[in-house]
Amino acid sequence: MHLSEFRDRLNERLDHDAYAGVDASANGLQVGSAESVGEVAHAAFAVDGVETTFDAAAEARADVLVVHHGMVWGGLDRVAGRDYERVAALVENDVALYVSHLPLDGHDDLGNAAGLASFLDCEPVEPFGDYGGVTIGQRAAADDPYSVDGLRERLAELDTGGQPVQVLDFGPEAIEEIAIVTGSGTDWIREAADAGVDALVTGEGKQKAYHEAREAGLNVFLAGHYATETFGVRALQGLVEEWGVETTYVDHPTGL
Repeated sequence: MHLSEFRDRLNERLDHDAYAGVDASANGLQVGSAESVGEVAHAAFAVDGVETTFDAAAEARADVLVVHHGMVWGGLDRVAGRDYERVAALVENDVALYVSHLPLDGHDDLGNAAGLASFLDCEPVEPFGDYGGVTIGQRAAADDPYSVDGLRERLAELDTGGQPVQVLDFGPEAIEEIAIVTGSGTDWIREAADAGVDALVTGEGKQKAYHEAREAGLNVFLAGHYATETFGVRALQGLVEEWGVETTYVDHPTGL
């Protein structure tokens, strides 16, 4: 498969156009030329686009690395210092970089939130987490209600880098409906409370989240930014394998 076809298929499947005016990430092909690069026979996948994962993709002899967190956020003024080292790690090894940020958070089938809902044995109810007119999460219903400790224990099975799952347990003990915004999602505590769910599951927290959760009477679970955002790239890996492309997953948990 040519890189241009690889790019176009993913762009369309992830509906990048819907997020174009909202996402600070430059989604799509960030490094590489779809016009000059040849066939994609081997694709690597990782959460973060950094030197460590670039080197791992090169070692695996991948033609392209697909990541959730890329290099370009709101423009790139110059390629110097650390940015140069990162670009060089790709260019010198003929590895292209493809990125999908918010589209890969909120996608109904391939997204991080959808994947985490499935991991929790929850059925999606509706999209959740308004962000500039698009949604980046899922509202889901548990097949069997969780207790607070039960949901904490299930989330602890994620790749948390050995870090504990933090819980702001200010909501009901029986958890049936869950709002999910992976990564950094505590800004949606009020929306979750207004939706009437029993818990918000996200990755990392902020100081104000404690008081907002307490005042809203909502359980908030902080399972780690990295740990909650492996699902999307894993789903894309499965999709690309269906296209007949060899794949490699690069796991590099941060514990954050």
